[in-house]
Amino acid sequence: MNDDEPSTLAWTARRIARHARWIRTEGLRRLVEEDRLNPVDRATTAWTKLRWRHQHGVPRGQATPVYLVGLQRSGTNMLVRGLENAGEFEVRNESDRRVFHRFQLRDDAVLTTVVNRSRHAYVLVKPLCESHRVDELLALPGMAPGRAVWAWRDVDDRARSEVAKFGDANLRALAAIADGTIGRRWQGQRLDADTYELIHGFDYRRMDRHTAAALFWYVRNTLYFRLGLDRRDDVLLSSYDALIADPAGQISRLCDFLGIAYRPDLSAHIAPRTPARQPLPIDPAVRTLCDELTTRLTASGRPHSPTTPPQQADTDRRTPVSVERTDHG
Repeated sequence: MNDDEPSTLAWTARRIARHARWIRTEGLRRLVEEDRLNPVDRATTAWTKLRWRHQHGVPRGQATPVYLVGLQRSGTNMLVRGLENAGEFEVRNESDRRVFHRFQLRDDAVLTTVVNRSRHAYVLVKPLCESHRVDELLALPGMAPGRAVWAWRDVDDRARSEVAKFGDANLRALAAIADGTIGRRWQGQRLDADTYELIHGFDYRRMDRHTAAALFWYVRNTLYFRLGLDRRDDVLLSSYDALIADPAGQISRLCDFLGIAYRPDLSAHIAPRTPARQPLPIDPAVRTLCDELTTRLTASGRPHSPTTPPQQADTDRRTPVSVERTDHG
């Protein structure tokens, strides 16, 4: 445990409070579904994985790592759920203690070992807290070339979901960045000078939770462009709104990106629906930033060719990023 981590007691109390808030606002059924607590579902998934390894298992060291990144409450669990039921995928969600400690990746060597021991074709890892490191993760040596999926969601829907589950977490993080007490926590890593200046320009004593969640949405999703991910063939931008509007089409697009054949069962858990637009009373300055970024993200949601393997991504096209680095705890 590093100096910035809460004690085990404080961490446990925080998780209990968060689950209680989630049950109160969304219901117990949503909690069971989101955290995959149904033992029947878990047993069925385990059997599917075992059978696939027996019939199709690949040699160790050949699994392709797939990093699902972006921002919390952006519909990543919906993407994971379909792939988790597919035999080709070994899934290492952020609650997996083998790879994660308190939802953050353990040492890179641990990740490399887990991926290389897999006999599945793909190892799906969801390091949301390390989204700012996805370019580094894709460059890790000693593994098969990886791929990444950056998931994003409408700012209002994401802010509403964030506050419902995590309360004022984004507000506290932004305030800590502004007053210099963020320490080595993931929320304050790889922020450039412009982002620091932006964050320092707000009064967090007066900011409401939804505005803070929207500003945090902006700060994290700008990384997609600031890290040059929009110009990489081994990164796919995935929209939650597009996914729920056209599950089959978007999962088929994901399959093309990964180089696997689409099957209807991969999207069967998603009921097609029209995204509801319910704008929140977000601070006008933050709203303007988010609207501009939404336009940019929407325009960048282009299809990827399944014929371009990740190792052929042109490293010369990766935009160097001016960042302030801290040790990753």
